[in-house]
Parts: sequence; structure tokens; C-alpha cells
Amino acid sequence: MNQLAMKRKYFLLVSSLFMSLCLVAQQKPQVIAHRGYWQTKGSAQNSIASLENADRIKVYGSEFDVHMTKDSVLVIIHDHEVNGIRVEEAPYSAIQDILLANGEKIPTFREYLEAGRHLTATKLILELKIGKKDPAWSREAARRSVELVREKKLQLQTEYITFDLEAAKELIRLAPESDVYYLNGDLTPKELKSLGFAGLDYHFDVMKKNPQWFREAKALGMGINVWTVNDLEILNEMIENGADFITTDIPGEVLRIISSTTR
Repeated sequence: MNQLAMKRKYFLLVSSLFMSLCLVAQQKPQVIAHRGYWQTKGSAQNSIASLENADRIKVYGSEFDVHMTKDSVLVIIHDHEVNGIRVEEAPYSAIQDILLANGEKIPTFREYLEAGRHLTATKLILELKIGKKDPAWSREAARRSVELVREKKLQLQTEYITFDLEAAKELIRLAPESDVYYLNGDLTPKELKSLGFAGLDYHFDVMKKNPQWFREAKALGMGINVWTVNDLEILNEMIENGADFITTDIPGEVLRIISSTTR
């Protein structure tokens, strides 16, 4: 083999390796801390400490849950009830002094966004919780959420997710600058695309039953988030299928696993 042919062969080899590395880099999923990074000392689910901890370990985003009280105060809490009080049927004063597991009071959304303004790069993944079968309530909760995000100038740092289709449509309409993902698992990527969603955010069981949705979503240029992945076998399966984001209760461990397996 002459010298020119050897150089060409070397160039093709290097180019092929470079393309392979680029492909791997593109396939590397981002990590979202489910209710923040709370499985650590001094933290609790949906606390400001869990948000700050998530930012400290440099995840892509920190997910949190937003409810609206009867008197239209947005608060950060997961369940529809706390201490036997139905959040959407009670005034804020009825829950404002309830403490989280780490001693923090239940944060208001305003307080949470104030903390979010000081993050280094972590996205705020806002899950809007709707406990009423009332389209007007859904739209109002969406409107108030977007308005507060805009007031704090965090539009580009905030992404929205929800199970409630009416709330989702309002979020898409009111926050065109932000990504909105759907959680319920009952719509195909094509249906989501037609409604204006940026992507799907489905439980891993839904994606295991519909593996073709990975391919279909990719073809439509949509993002794919999978929740809540705490098992190594499932994590590997979701990565191999092409998930763009992994939502997990163990973000530190998942970050280390992804870093070591997708280089």
C-alpha cells in the first residue's frame, strides 16, 4: 500500500471514529432530579434545599410540583392532600405552617422561583398539578404559573409538564418560549406534535409497551423524557432506546452511570 493510500485509510478511520463519538454524545441523556435531589442529609422532596442540591450536582433540571390553593396561591407540594387538607379546596393559610421532612415550610411558588434565580444552570421543570375536573381551574392555574415565571424573568430556565390536557394547552398558548411536555401517556407522538407539545414525558412502563414511540418522536423532532427511573436495567433499556431525558429519584447515581457508560 502506497503512502497516499495509507493516509486516506487513516483519514477514513479517524473520521469514522469522530462520527461515532459524535453519535454517542448525541445519545447521552440528560438527568432530571425528581422532586429535586432529596435523598441526602438536610433535604426533603419539593424543598428549596432539594432544588439547591440538584443544582449542586449539576443535573439538567430539577422537577417540582405546583398546586393552586382555593385562594389562588401557588404552592410547591406533590400530593393533592396534606395532613388531611385538600390543597385546592383550602386557603393558603390552612397549610402555610405545615413543615416538610427537613423542617422547611411548604414553599410558595414565588419563594421557590426566588431560589431558582440563583441556580448556576439547572432548569426548573414545573409540573402543574390539577386535582379538579374543571377546565376553567386548569386554565387559571396555568395562567398564574406562567405569569409568575415571567415576572421573575425565568422563562428560558423553566419547562412545563402536566397530566392535565386543558392546562397543557393553556401553557403552550401562554408560554411559546418554553417547552411543554405531556405526562399522561395516552397520546401518540403524532398527536402530541399536532397539539404543539415539545415532547412526551411518559412513565417507563408506557414506553416499554410502546417502544415505537421512541422512533416516532425522534422522527418528529420531539424530545423524550422517561420517569421515574431508579432501576439500572430499566435505565439501560431507556438509554438504548434513545431517551433524551431520565427523571429519577437518585440523580447522583444516574449521573455517574450515564457518565461511565456513554463515553
